Amino acid sequence: MKQFFKMFFASLLAMIVAGVIVFGLVLGLTISAVKNLGSKPVALKENAVLVLKLDGSLHEQGATNSFAGFSDESGYDAGLFDVQQAFKAAAKDDNVKAILLQMKGNNNGWATLQSLHTAILEFRKSGKPVYAYGEGISQKDYYVASAADKVYLNPVGDFELRGLAAQSPFFKGTLDKLGVEPEIFYAGRFKSATEPFRMKEMSEPNKVQTAALLSDIWQSYLAAAAEKSKQSVAAIQALADAGAIRFPADALNQKLVDGLFYWDEVEAEIRGKLKLDADEKIPYQSFDEYAAQGRDKWLGTGDRIAVLFAEGEIVDGKGGDYQIASEEMVKTIRKIKENKKVKAVVLRVNSPGGSALASEVILRELELLKKEKPVVVSMGNLAASGGYYISCAADSVFAAPNTLTGSIGVFGMMFNLSPMLDQKLGVTFDGVKTSPYADFPTATRPMTADEKQRMQQQIDTIYNIFKNHVVTARKLPAADVDSLAQGRVWSGQQALGLGLVQAHGDLNRAIQSAATLAKLKDYGLQTYPEPVDKFKSMLRQFKGSPVGAVAMQQALEQMAGREFKALEQLQWLRQMNGKALMLLPGALTIE
Repeated sequence: MKQFFKMFFASLLAMIVAGVIVFGLVLGLTISAVKNLGSKPVALKENAVLVLKLDGSLHEQGATNSFAGFSDESGYDAGLFDVQQAFKAAAKDDNVKAILLQMKGNNNGWATLQSLHTAILEFRKSGKPVYAYGEGISQKDYYVASAADKVYLNPVGDFELRGLAAQSPFFKGTLDKLGVEPEIFYAGRFKSATEPFRMKEMSEPNKVQTAALLSDIWQSYLAAAAEKSKQSVAAIQALADAGAIRFPADALNQKLVDGLFYWDEVEAEIRGKLKLDADEKIPYQSFDEYAAQGRDKWLGTGDRIAVLFAEGEIVDGKGGDYQIASEEMVKTIRKIKENKKVKAVVLRVNSPGGSALASEVILRELELLKKEKPVVVSMGNLAASGGYYISCAADSVFAAPNTLTGSIGVFGMMFNLSPMLDQKLGVTFDGVKTSPYADFPTATRPMTADEKQRMQQQIDTIYNIFKNHVVTARKLPAADVDSLAQGRVWSGQQALGLGLVQAHGDLNRAIQSAATLAKLKDYGLQTYPEPVDKFKSMLRQFKGSPVGAVAMQQALEQMAGREFKALEQLQWLRQMNGKALMLLPGALTIE
């Protein structure tokens, strides 16, 4: 009876919590809708200081925010594309007098950081100042902030200068203890995505490629720090090697920062530049608000260049938010092809890859589009494996020096759970079948030798198709492609020398190339697909899922951080049981 009441009240509490959450969501949507009916977009301020908060990470494309009805926000969260366009617009906008970067420990990829660094340097050509301030400054923060006119650090804040490290979790020991046997097939000796399941440490080829990637990214950081401090690259390297920056005064003495200021002192500096009285409020304007107002101007009214965002893992079917789903992607590409106003297309790829089949389906549709309109690829943080697969056939391919690309290789994985089920739980399986392969693939028995051979043949076949696409699209000798493939990940710096990409450049450079190919002088930009809406995204997460499960997932992600991402990757690979994949090791972190 005691156990009954315990379960009863636990279930009752769960129902009450679920009811409160659902009621709150409905009430929030209603209030938001009512407020937004009569609301106007946030007005742009005169003599404004645009504020870019470097916290979290930027998606490629912005997102609408139905929750904005609860506040005075613009209802739009700017993405990297919006931020880049806002920098360009602000440079010519007489109402924008300065830009302030608030550094709060951002977690953007290194190519995104490089794009922001470039955008700031371009903005400074307008003669308007850029200030950067942080109570603490991480290496990623500083890579962006080093492009500013002035970098200020809190007098008791931390300043990071320690070099880069890459780390990946390995699950083989765990699988051995559980009695789970991974059955792994791959093509390409550098294809390291399967290593966490078949090894307990990085292979030597993986260490070689990862070390080369770290070196290229670190060199770009050193160059930025050296330029800001007016020191040599060797001098900055020596500071990192010695762990010399221990206190804020060390960063100031080495001219890595321009001052040790409290926030009120930073504001005093800005007031002086704007010639404001000491008691006058600084007219701050967020990049979100500025971008929301500017989007219509960027679209234009005549001929257009479509910017098609491909962000996330490549999956079959419909997929979810921030995934490249083959079914949805095909619909969008066909919509672009049918739009007579669109004269050229820029495919912005930020993807570690994913399903081989979905990658082929998307590539085919892009090739059909290319027959009618120029297609240019712009690579973000990642355009590797399946991400490179869908990129390679474009008329022009641009990458940032810090982009991770290549990884031309394929793998497949299955998990035999029978030892765990038998030895740990006492569960066994038996049955009958009409044909030898009727129960394949399955997780309840080990693969036969014939099944293993067939699986490896499938992987090898797709690998050869991948290489042939690259040979044809990039016009490279087959022997060269075989050599630079092997599943190896390259930096954008390396990829240029190998011929995998055509040139270095960010999204704006790719847009210029598309305009040239289409012979356009005056044009607007039209983005695809429609921006994600945060409220609708949340409702999709709740649909068909227990409220507690969604809440638990979010709580785990916040508490466990990158470790949660590693477990998420493991679960995703489990769902992909038996499928051919083109994917980077998703849990590899470079910090």
